[in-house]
Amino acid sequence: MRVIFMGTPDFAVGTLEALAESEHELVLVVSQPDRPKGRGHSLQPTPVKAAAERLGIPVIQPLKIREAVGTLKQTEADVIVVAAFGQIIPKEILGMKKYGCINVHASLLPKYRGAAPIQWAVIDGEKESGVTIMQMDEGLDTGDMLAKVVVPLDEDETGGSLFDKLSAAGAKLCAGTLDQLARGEIVPEKQGESPTAYASMLKKSMGNIDWTKDAVSIERLVRGLNPWPSAYTRLFGKTLKIWKCHVLPEGAPKGACGEVMEVRKDMILVQTGEGILSITELQLEGRARMEASSFLRGCKIVPGLILPAEKEA
Repeated sequence: MRVIFMGTPDFAVGTLEALAESEHELVLVVSQPDRPKGRGHSLQPTPVKAAAERLGIPVIQPLKIREAVGTLKQTEADVIVVAAFGQIIPKEILGMKKYGCINVHASLLPKYRGAAPIQWAVIDGEKESGVTIMQMDEGLDTGDMLAKVVVPLDEDETGGSLFDKLSAAGAKLCAGTLDQLARGEIVPEKQGESPTAYASMLKKSMGNIDWTKDAVSIERLVRGLNPWPSAYTRLFGKTLKIWKCHVLPEGAPKGACGEVMEVRKDMILVQTGEGILSITELQLEGRARMEASSFLRGCKIVPGLILPAEKEA
């Protein structure tokens, strides 16, 4: 097949590379415009654009996808593959090519339709996730399903580690799905109602830890928002990011929600609404990320301190 590829972030790069290595022909890549990054605010290419240039594939970067309708019409292709492009695809593009637009979606549809299915699967404590190749329609991730692959979650799975797993799984699945489409071997499957809430876009404010919640939910939040936007509390007027923590077994002592119950050499034990959370890796604003043992050598934390703590104990 002749393929137009639409994608922007790191998640889509694996699929682009897999298609480039396949028997299919990539004729055009569409990505979001370059954005300013870093202290100098210099324009940086999107990960997909950088990969396409490395592979020698033509790239266009319309501010709005409707601006590219003419170019897409003129580009001879059989299918448009979309992977985390970042804009809604209008109807006139969805039906433009013989096989339409197919999407690489990072969940087992109809679960977790929306912008952040990877992180929400971790936050919600799912045991498995996966990738669905979907025929795009005008709805939000509601099109017919063409193929799926299941990916189990590890007990210490983070949003970042699952991102990498699903990116690799999606890349492999997409190339194989195009092969099957070309041979007429796929029977599209309708989606039912979604059993999960819409996987809304992540916001930094989501990471603000509510210590009245149970320890299991907070630990999942920490993993799901790692590496971005990260879970955090406040300590002595500064943001304190929590990178790793564990739920202690039943029977731990009771205290106020957010109260530091005990400080050990390599962990800080905090009371939650239900259960104790053991913090083992953290980062105070302006400092490096470090294990609790190193952190405690440079920052005094004492039992009885209540998080969020705006004043020193």
